[in-house]
Amino acid sequence: MDIKNKELHRVTSTAIIYKDDKFLILKRSPEKKAFPNKWTVPGGGLEVDDYIDTPKNKEGLWYFAIEKSLQREIKEECNLEVDKAKYLLDITFVNPNGTPSIILSFYCEYKSGEVTLNKESVDYAWVTYEEAKNYDLIDGILGELEMVDKILKGEDIENIEYSGK
Repeated sequence: MDIKNKELHRVTSTAIIYKDDKFLILKRSPEKKAFPNKWTVPGGGLEVDDYIDTPKNKEGLWYFAIEKSLQREIKEECNLEVDKAKYLLDITFVNPNGTPSIILSFYCEYKSGEVTLNKESVDYAWVTYEEAKNYDLIDGILGELEMVDKILKGEDIENIEYSGK
C-alpha cells in the first residue's frame, strides 16, 4: 500500500440524525465516485474555510472546527438544523489515491428544517434501525445505527460485537 504522507490525514465527519425513533438516511447519487447509489448518513470533509475566519484563542487555536464542519455538511446535504453532536466512534482507512483518512462519526437530534437534498443525494428516508436493514447501506452504517438505537433506548453498548455491518 502506497501511502503519500504517513503524518497527514483527511478528516471527515458523519452525523446519524435522529427524530423520535427514526434515523435519516440518504441515497447517494449514481454520479458519485465512491459508493454510488448506496444509502448513508450526511457528512463530509473538514475544510480550512470551516474555521479560518473564526476567532482563535490567545494561543492561536481554533475550537469546534469539526462541529462547524459537520453542521455545514448537514445544512448543505439535507438542509436540516441539529442539536449538539455527540461522539460515537472513529474509522480510519487509506483512500485508493494513498491518502490516509479519518471519519469521526457523531449522532445528533433533529432540531428543525425540511429535508431538501443537494446534488450529492437522490433520495432520503426516515427509518427505524429495523427498517434500515432493508436498504443497501454503505458497509458499517447499519452497525452505527444499531449503536445509536441502543444508546437512545438506554441499553448497554459495551457488549456489542461490532462487525462493521
